[in-house]
Amino acid sequence: MDQVLDILRHNARTSIEDIAKMTGMPAEEVAGRIEDYERQGVIRGYRAIVNDDRLGGSGERVTAIIEVRVQPEREGGFDRIARRIGGFPEVVNMYLMSGKYDLLLFVEGDSLRKVAGFVSRHLASLDGVLSTGTHFMLKTYKEDGVLMEEDATDERLQVSP
Repeated sequence: MDQVLDILRHNARTSIEDIAKMTGMPAEEVAGRIEDYERQGVIRGYRAIVNDDRLGGSGERVTAIIEVRVQPEREGGFDRIARRIGGFPEVVNMYLMSGKYDLLLFVEGDSLRKVAGFVSRHLASLDGVLSTGTHFMLKTYKEDGVLMEEDATDERLQVSP
């Protein structure tokens, strides 16, 4: 992978000047490369990793992981139904999978009831959806390579020489 993309993937707030120092490239070249990646759609957006547990009771969101089995279409395969499912604002991530189910969705809502309503009213009733399995996330320990707990202690036994 390109060094510039690797640095941005780990910390999207890294400045162009810092990326230039880290890669040994001129800052103008780094800026041009990033601009090209954005224009080509390689870089699709930037985001912050938020520890929702630190927000307290206000603004809590419910996240569900939903396994979906679908009937692929003759002409469009999985793509057409994936585009339809991906059009729902509740669906924040979606992946084509190998194994017992075809699509893996990450769905967010304001409550368990709203997520369950989305599954029953919108997702399960779509033509081509054969079955769904819903799992609610209870706590996030690590997201996108970032541990959510800062004070993680090493629980391994000390070994002395």
